[in-house]
Amino acid sequence: MKSLGILLSGRGSNFVAIADSIDNGRIPDARIGVVISNQAAAPGIATARQRGLNALVIPSKGKPREEHDREVVAALKRENVQLVCLAGYMRLLSPWFVQQFPHRILNIHPSLLPAFPGLEAQEQAFAYGVKVSGCTVHFVDEELDHGAIIVQKAVPVLDSDDEHTLAARILEQEHIAYTEAVNIVLSENFEIVGRKLIKRILRER
Repeated sequence: MKSLGILLSGRGSNFVAIADSIDNGRIPDARIGVVISNQAAAPGIATARQRGLNALVIPSKGKPREEHDREVVAALKRENVQLVCLAGYMRLLSPWFVQQFPHRILNIHPSLLPAFPGLEAQEQAFAYGVKVSGCTVHFVDEELDHGAIIVQKAVPVLDSDDEHTLAARILEQEHIAYTEAVNIVLSENFEIVGRKLIKRILRER
């Protein structure tokens, strides 16, 4: 059974979606080994504890980035975590952290990358006047919102939308996309060619 580690800084709605998918069998042969937050007041930590999951707070305030990352990685490795899922984790990971889990750290971003990286992506998209937005699950590398793309979901921008309605509809697709991406990565049935993730075709003998 594969062990997942979840990192979050807020309410962690994508964490809940992943946990529900594990409970419902949509992510088979997996469990959440640990949920970690850098914020003691993060609602996602309270949710994890309510669900009976191993939940840790590792404060980041006042610590050098890599020192904090080493504490987080040590906690992940204690639980034999094989896949790290960022679910609203509001910290950039150090290059050292990324190197500990090559092609084993996922992030979700509320835009169709490479469009609108960084913070407030939905607001950026709405202000720019795009007709289609969406979300992207990608591998984490040393650059912000940059690693190879695993899954994208497109969301039309309606004339009646405002930033909040658009963000809500994107979030619905995020929950679907993250489960798909976790299954792809846990299957190990893919390869990275340049920036492209290519799923291998399984041939029956």
